Formats: sequence, C-alpha cells, structure tokens
Amino acid sequence: MMRNRVRSARRISALAALAAAVIAVPLITIDRAGAASAGADASPSTAAPRAAAPAAGAASVTLPPAHANFDYQIGGAYTPPAGVRVVSRDHDDPPAAGLYNICYINAFQAQPGAESSWDSDLLLRDSSGKVVYDEDWGEALLDTRTADKRTRIADKVDTWIDQCAAKGYQAVEPDNYDSYSRSKKLLTSGEAESYITLLSAHAHAKGLAIAQKNTSELAGDRGATGLDFAVAEECGTYDECGDYTDAFGNHVIVIEYTAKGLSKACSGWGSQLSIVRRDLDVSPAGSSGYVRQTC
Repeated sequence: MMRNRVRSARRISALAALAAAVIAVPLITIDRAGAASAGADASPSTAAPRAAAPAAGAASVTLPPAHANFDYQIGGAYTPPAGVRVVSRDHDDPPAAGLYNICYINAFQAQPGAESSWDSDLLLRDSSGKVVYDEDWGEALLDTRTADKRTRIADKVDTWIDQCAAKGYQAVEPDNYDSYSRSKKLLTSGEAESYITLLSAHAHAKGLAIAQKNTSELAGDRGATGLDFAVAEECGTYDECGDYTDAFGNHVIVIEYTAKGLSKACSGWGSQLSIVRRDLDVSPAGSSGYVRQTC
C-alpha cells in the first residue's frame, strides 16, 4: 500500500529554494487534435480551458468532471461517501464501481525498502556514491539525469500505468514530480519534465488522462508535458490554487489537511474546484483518525 504523500514540509522548502533561486456526469474529452468537448449537460464552468493536446498518436482521454465531489483514498480503499463522483486510489487497489477513478503511483521515488527492485544505477547517488533519499519518507530518489535512464525508469513505471488501465481506471496520478527539489541540486526541473512527458505519452496511449501532482511552479508547462489536470495538496493553505487554475482551468482537485486550509480553499475556490479535507494519514473510513470534510 502506498503511503500518504503529504507535502507540507517539502512545499515550504521548495518555495524557499525557488525564492533563493460510470455515473452520468458531464465529462470532458480531449480528442486527438487537442480539442475539448463537453457533454450535453455540461455548464461553462466544466469546460476545459486551454486543454493540452495529448501526445502525438494518443487515443482520446476523458478528464475528471470539474467541481465534482471528490474523495482521496490513497491510504486505503473504502466505500465512497454518498455523492462522491471522483476517487483517487492506490494502484494496488481496485477502482470504485461507477465512479471516475484516478490511479495513484509513486513515479519519481522508490518505495521504502524497495531499492532492490530497481537497477542500481537508476537510484540517484551523490558524489560519494551514496543513494540520495527523501528523508521525510525514507524513499530513494530515482536518477532522471539522462535520456537513457529516464526511458528505463519510465519503462518500469509504465507497467504500473498498464495495470491501472487494465483495472478500469480513467486517469493516473504520478507522485513526486517535485523530487528534484529534494535532490541536493543533483536533479533539475527540466529533467523531471522530460521524464513525465514520457509517462504522459504512455498514459494517453492507454486511454488514461494524467494529472500533475503538486509542483505549482511547473504548471505553466503543462502543454509541453502533456498533463491534463492537476491534483494539488494544500493549495489553499499556501495560496497556490490560482497557479493551477491559470494552467488547468477548473480541472484542479484540491486536498487540504487542516480546517484553516479547507476554509481558505473553499472561500476562494469552492464554487469552481473539487475540494476535500482529509486526515494526514488519509485513513480509511471507520479507522481512528479518519477525517473527511468538504465545502
């Protein structure tokens, strides 16, 4: 089971570094030419502004409905609350029947203790040969510095995307796009973009939409990277929701982890975006610590 990917501490450090340096819902489809079309019942607020075209030769993909009731279940699957139309779950879990399902994968880092499942040279190493870890989560960073390594990493991650498609998911959520900000300056944002572009092309070829997870500073490049919508943790808390809407329009899903963050997100964006508050561990319903609130 994937662990919760909350980025509170990481987002603060990343911003500092930058300063220094199947339900009947109105779905949006992006066709081969990149044109957006809405279902007959779609309102103007559910249209996809400036929708990026899929990679060349990609099949059509369907975006999650905008401003829909959302539940974040990457900490464990459970029966979605009444009214929920969009769910994000770990790729090891099955999709929720009848809903729009987003498949979560850890695309830029190795799971804790899973280093041996990767070729040794695909783990990022510092000048002394030591593996570079995301210290908050105990995850080894993957080395995306060369085209060959990016391709080999993508080949492995693509097998997870294939599993998502085979299970019936409609979209994929590749996490840790911002891992370059925790790489001791060994990785660059350009390398992250080159790598995620490979994942976008494969997801589209499988008929899946693909999300930009966090990393608001790269949202403006979504056209080049082929990313279709955004999943943003705590954009209300950090006043970043506008960065995502500038690039993705209303196709932004917001997860907050505090009452204050939820209040800010709802007051500014509650009439436009999908917003939910979850507990930090993204606990399944019925377990201790479970929190779920909406606007």
